[in-house]
Amino acid sequence: MARAKLKNSPSEINSHVKTVPPATTEDVHGVSPLLPARRMGSLGSDVGQRPHAEDFSMDSSLSQVQVEFYVNENTFKERLKLFFIKNQRSSLRIRLFNFSLKLLTCLLYIVRVLLDNPAEGIGCWECEKQNYSTFNQSSTEINWAPILWVDRKMPLWAIQVSVALISFLETMLLIYLSYKGNIWEQIFRISFILEMINTVPFIITIFWSPLRNLFIPVFLNCWLAKYALENMINDLHRAIQRTQSAMFNQVLILICTLLCLVFTGTCGIQHLERAGDNLSLFKSFYFCIVTFSTVGYGDVTPKIWPSQLLVVIMICVALVVLPLQFEELVYLWMERQKSGGNYSRHRAQTEKHVVLCVSSLKIDLLMDFLNEFYAHPRLQDYYVVILCPTEMDIQVRRVLQIPLWSQRVIYLQGSALKDQDLMRAKMDNGEACFILSSRNEADRTAADHQTILRAWAVKDFAPNCPLYVQILKPENKFHVKFADHVVCEEECKYAMLALNCVCPATSTLITLLVHTSRGQEGQESPEQWQRMYGRCSGNEVYHIRMGDSKFFMEYEGKSFTYAAFHAHKKYGVCLIGIRREENKSILLNPGPRHIMTASDTCFYINITKEENSAFIFKQEEKQKKKGFAGRGIYDGPSRLPVHSIIASMGTVAMDLQNTECRPVNSSKLTLPSENGSGNRRPSIAPVLELADSSSLLPCDLLSDQSEDEMTQSDDEGLTVVEYVKGYPPNSPYIGSSPTLCHLLPVKAPFCCLRLDKGCKHNSYEDAKAYGFKNKLIIVSAETAGNGLYNFIVPLRAYYRSRKELNPIVLLLDNKPENHFLEAICCFPMVYYMEGTIDNLDSLLQCGIIYADNLVVVDKESTMSAEEDYMADAKTIVNVQTMFRLFPSLSIITELTHPSNMRFMQFRAKDSYSLALSKLEKKERENGSNLAFMFRLPFAAGRVFSISMLDTLLYQSFVKDYMITITRLLLGLDTTPGSGYLCAMKITEDDLWIRTYGRLFQKLCSSSAEIPIGIYRTESHMFSTSEPHDIRTQISINVEDCEDTKDVKEHWNIKTSHHRNSCSSDQSEHPLLRRKSMQWARRLSRKGNKHTSKTAEWISQQRLSLYRRSERQELSELVKNRMKHLGLPTTGYDEMNDHQNTLSYVLINPPPDTRLELNDIVYLIRSDPLAHVANDSHSRKSSCSNKLDPCNPETRDETQL
Repeated sequence: MARAKLKNSPSEINSHVKTVPPATTEDVHGVSPLLPARRMGSLGSDVGQRPHAEDFSMDSSLSQVQVEFYVNENTFKERLKLFFIKNQRSSLRIRLFNFSLKLLTCLLYIVRVLLDNPAEGIGCWECEKQNYSTFNQSSTEINWAPILWVDRKMPLWAIQVSVALISFLETMLLIYLSYKGNIWEQIFRISFILEMINTVPFIITIFWSPLRNLFIPVFLNCWLAKYALENMINDLHRAIQRTQSAMFNQVLILICTLLCLVFTGTCGIQHLERAGDNLSLFKSFYFCIVTFSTVGYGDVTPKIWPSQLLVVIMICVALVVLPLQFEELVYLWMERQKSGGNYSRHRAQTEKHVVLCVSSLKIDLLMDFLNEFYAHPRLQDYYVVILCPTEMDIQVRRVLQIPLWSQRVIYLQGSALKDQDLMRAKMDNGEACFILSSRNEADRTAADHQTILRAWAVKDFAPNCPLYVQILKPENKFHVKFADHVVCEEECKYAMLALNCVCPATSTLITLLVHTSRGQEGQESPEQWQRMYGRCSGNEVYHIRMGDSKFFMEYEGKSFTYAAFHAHKKYGVCLIGIRREENKSILLNPGPRHIMTASDTCFYINITKEENSAFIFKQEEKQKKKGFAGRGIYDGPSRLPVHSIIASMGTVAMDLQNTECRPVNSSKLTLPSENGSGNRRPSIAPVLELADSSSLLPCDLLSDQSEDEMTQSDDEGLTVVEYVKGYPPNSPYIGSSPTLCHLLPVKAPFCCLRLDKGCKHNSYEDAKAYGFKNKLIIVSAETAGNGLYNFIVPLRAYYRSRKELNPIVLLLDNKPENHFLEAICCFPMVYYMEGTIDNLDSLLQCGIIYADNLVVVDKESTMSAEEDYMADAKTIVNVQTMFRLFPSLSIITELTHPSNMRFMQFRAKDSYSLALSKLEKKERENGSNLAFMFRLPFAAGRVFSISMLDTLLYQSFVKDYMITITRLLLGLDTTPGSGYLCAMKITEDDLWIRTYGRLFQKLCSSSAEIPIGIYRTESHMFSTSEPHDIRTQISINVEDCEDTKDVKEHWNIKTSHHRNSCSSDQSEHPLLRRKSMQWARRLSRKGNKHTSKTAEWISQQRLSLYRRSERQELSELVKNRMKHLGLPTTGYDEMNDHQNTLSYVLINPPPDTRLELNDIVYLIRSDPLAHVANDSHSRKSSCSNKLDPCNPETRDETQL
């Protein structure tokens, strides 16, 4: 068998002989390792047969076999099938020819009818003609001769016979080519029967001439033409590689069916009525239209029963066929409405459009995108094409039917992974593609994987289309680094929550900056704080080239600090950063050493951009400008040149303040002494045009903070552990930006990171035992994700003083993995423990009574709920409970849905909260994108939703620098020479500065810091009554705040009480002690005897009684649990009767804004490492000569 197989495949024998060398004497005694094992048993027989094998291999090598493939397609039948059926283009030509033949036969039939006149006589070919034109209505007999015979001219007969012969041959050829073994299936097809009826009689007349005048129903070829047209359209779509439009095909089929019914009825009735009224072709057509339209005038009717029978048959056919066609059409129409159809190529080439790719489209996401995208004037002519794999839900459909959106938004149901759907959306012609992740998915990693595949698919299909990608997990970010703009949700979220702990309401500040607004929110409110807060919320970040700017052009050659101060004083704009022409990096507050040039790109905060601003000078300013010889900015004494004033609908007129600086009487940085001062106001040093190293107060933050930090502690006598500055050695994911941080000299063991359990290195089991000097920051999260790393880094950045580092405790539902612990073990004072916020024991063990801030991160497992807005239910209730238990704690909560923030600090009977709810609804009706901004928890920065930052990605389409600036402000990126965001508090010693403009000058002249806003807290009495006017609800008195006793205490600790004291609920407690109830009854019985003032006093006393009752119960509950856990109860601060407060953010307030006590000012501080290498010697001398500014107590907090 082996030899027989080898003979059948000589090529295998040849290859075997070549690979195995001839056997030698050595091979006989020692088998070659190349030989297979089965040769060992039959070595002698193989040797004996080797000459025959060699001869055979030599013979086989002389001849080569050529193999031909696809020989089955070389037959005559296959070649015909390839030409007539398989080949798309040739098949299309054949069907087009067939369609033309059928139309020609119908046209020839009409010509024959028009030429035929029954009055001239009818009969067979070459027979005597007889006249049967008279019709007797009383007779029931029908003369069939006019129906059987027609008058067909010789040329017409010849043409019809030729066409019939060609059609017959083509039909028989196609039957032969499509034959698959069942001949009866081919014969009984409707198309084949019609072909035989219309062609065979003509062929018979060739051989039997008397039948040449026989009537043949050639008009039935219209149905064959319809069939050919359908096949032709299908081949056309295949040939040009287009997606077949089922809707177009169905409409075409319906129209063709109607035409065929009308044409068949017209020709049939006209021919049958030759034996009746002898109707013309037009009258028959008129009768069919009137009948099929169900009008039925009755002026034209068939007279004989054959024509009447035909009408009945046609109506029955129409009643059966047309509803089926309409049903199919309606179904396809509904499906097209779901899928959205196509975005035509012509529109894509003449119009501008962007594509929004999402996995599921919710109404909140859609409205956020549309409101932010179309808020920019130059985007009004853009179209938005939404590509989503799911069907449009009812709410989205209802919104897209609004005329405002229906003309500009196109919804396509499809997948970004299919080239056909990308072609439908005309992705290659799009101006941009936004790919958003589904954050409500339970598995956020899987959602990121889908986003990554969509980004890859779009980049592969349209490599030139700009990509704007939103990613959820930071570890997946490097997969889409090729995109033009990428926003990582967890990176921004954790960094923002971290800054909220050291810079209050940073989340509100960033959210307002990245939202497009005109600052018109709250302007009709009677509340002063709402009007001011709403006006300042309209500030956004803009950019302009300095050489083209009226704001900054006059400061060319001046220092950055000088330009920032004078631009704010003169125009009210806040210059925050620049970008060199030769360097693409954006620098926030590069410091006074940076000299402005005309090619610099300036980034500034203002209500509107400079191009939409007009400049109106005051009268006194006009007189002072008459003798002003400037740099060519002003051509006249009163106004700018006309060509430089841009008048538009969005123009904002800004009054310019007096630009002349006051004479400087004193250069001291502190308040002058009372001796000899009299009534003279203290002055502030001017901001220098060029940097002077002697006037700056820099301190080298790379060196040791102070010698005092290495001394022994006064309280415990413990030596403070020395920290080092460096880059974290382990990053939990790829793509994290390196940031210089405070680090431990030696990594802490994993066992030491556990807060609530001692180990062999230390025996501490609670936060009190550690003896922390600063308040704790507690983070409650479900898992220790990689994004949590970005919470720690900004709080351990090198520019933060060692004395202000707060211990961080991670309260985790699940145990962290080792790779996360490896990343955080190098940071000082970072601990974790397992527990949840709904467990009081876990909160007490992690040291919540010693904490200043508690950050509650939204849990992934609760983001998806059966009812969308119920995803935050558990978080809201737990946070409300903690507000009751720990009133002095600042709780920062992340919610899934921004609309749920109204339930934070909920007061059912608070009339002021109800008034704010009405204000929110009113702002929403006015079309505001920031209707939720007046909710007290959001204004105070105590609640945050990551969906608020979606606008950051949308805004980057117009402002490509917004993502970079936001990451610099949040500390996610550190660019050499760029500053960072920090804050300072206004104390009683600083109120002599009086206004925000003077504070701007003081900071620029002393420490080169740029203020960008104010976080203001006002005392407020929340009323539980129902007043008739909103004005009666307010009682603001900043001087009554009880938080100003200790000025030298850190502002974070000092403001924790008054900022969150409004968390105490004034709702009535249902269970009161018996004595309290009796006392309340006595007061109620005597109520009618008191005056109105006494009644009000009694109600306040009763309310305070209710409060004390609830507070005592809560206090006893907490203390009992602490005793049970073995924790000291001395640290628990019982609830005091603090004044309720409200807080809000003022972005870039006007220069004349009065400073108030406890205001917190947002600052952009210059990079302390920008000039360390060049000016290390001058820094040391400056620190040695000016000990007061470089004191560790004041190094990182500007003392005014």
